[in-house]
Amino acid sequence: MVDKLMDRPWFLRFTALALAIILFFSVQSENEKKTNSTIGDSQGTIHDVPVEVLIDNENFVVTGVPKTVNMVIDGPSSLVQSAKLLKDFTLKVDLRRLEMGRHTVKIQAENLSDKLDVRLDPATVDVVIEEKVSKTFPVEPEFNERLLAEGYYAVKKEVEPSTIEVTGAKSVVDAISFVKVSATGDSGINKSFEQRARVRVLDRDLNKLDVTIAPEEVTVKVEVRENSKEVPVVLRQKGEPGENIVIDSVFTDTKTVTLFGPQKTLETIDSLRVDVDISKVKASGNVEISLPKPKGVSKLSEEKIKVSISVSVAEGEEPPPDVSMKPTTDVEKDVTKEFKNIPVTVLGLDEKYSSTFLKPPNGVVDVTVTAKEEVINALDSSDFNISVDASGTDQEGEHSYPLTVVGPDNIAWKLSENEVTLEIKLA
Repeated sequence: MVDKLMDRPWFLRFTALALAIILFFSVQSENEKKTNSTIGDSQGTIHDVPVEVLIDNENFVVTGVPKTVNMVIDGPSSLVQSAKLLKDFTLKVDLRRLEMGRHTVKIQAENLSDKLDVRLDPATVDVVIEEKVSKTFPVEPEFNERLLAEGYYAVKKEVEPSTIEVTGAKSVVDAISFVKVSATGDSGINKSFEQRARVRVLDRDLNKLDVTIAPEEVTVKVEVRENSKEVPVVLRQKGEPGENIVIDSVFTDTKTVTLFGPQKTLETIDSLRVDVDISKVKASGNVEISLPKPKGVSKLSEEKIKVSISVSVAEGEEPPPDVSMKPTTDVEKDVTKEFKNIPVTVLGLDEKYSSTFLKPPNGVVDVTVTAKEEVINALDSSDFNISVDASGTDQEGEHSYPLTVVGPDNIAWKLSENEVTLEIKLA
């Protein structure tokens, strides 16, 4: 039976056709497999691809476009690898035909093979197109004075240039509340300095704003000085003059001196008392005296002062009255006048103490003044400032203090009391 079929021509033709069809589909399938293995899809990811914005930058500002996006590409391996290595493509957002306002736009890829499938993250963005404006703002300098050394303060802070130009979207520029620059440094600053620093543009909530600044850096100058206080120089005679020596006057041309140091220390000092030793004075002349530096004071504007002492030799007559300043002349024309009940001021006493006068009980003294008649006639009690320095008091009890007098020039004076007694108590 089979032999009979094999002998028939139509059976052989049919068998040959079937085998040809089977062979054709087998070869086609194999070719597809080979094609898929050489040209088939390969995937790659490119991170942080920059996005170019096409817009009229002279007149408009756009917000909402990310600086970079991530990109996934699918396609033939050779094309994927080439794109990842060369990165010769461009991502852009074209806004040139759009009006001002809000828009949703697609990020476009250029210079990529059509055989590559591109997916962007994000693929679209919401943008706002606004008018670009420029405005000039003054720059406010900042400096933390806690960085200063004790006893120093910032006199002034300056910025150079004092203004900057800010450019950006109109809504952003309108939101500017502060334009600041900060000067800084290590703690313990005790001298003036300057430094370059970046300007910060902030809204009312102190958030940094995305704008363009010109210039971005400015010079900050901080002038630093030590706390100071000018006080009068008060001369006080110390010791007893030699035999037959009468001290006519002790005075100095240096009326005031400037003290430097912590503010709390300076607040307790109202005058600088200088002791003048008269026990060794034999004749009139000038002496140089070193100024005492009060406790807590760092320095004085003068280290020494020149003191002029005028003396006369007594020949049995009564010595003249004590003199505070320059000697008088033409003694025969001098007159004497008494000023009564001049109050004594207590200076320098710590706030935790209170004082009560024991001697004199009412806290007033009399001053007898000798001077030319025309000088006497121009004086009154308010021309004399009589005080005691209680800054060294550190305990309760009774304390005696020498009196200090500040009065006009060209007079001689004598006090009814040379010292006062105070009772010191805790306030």
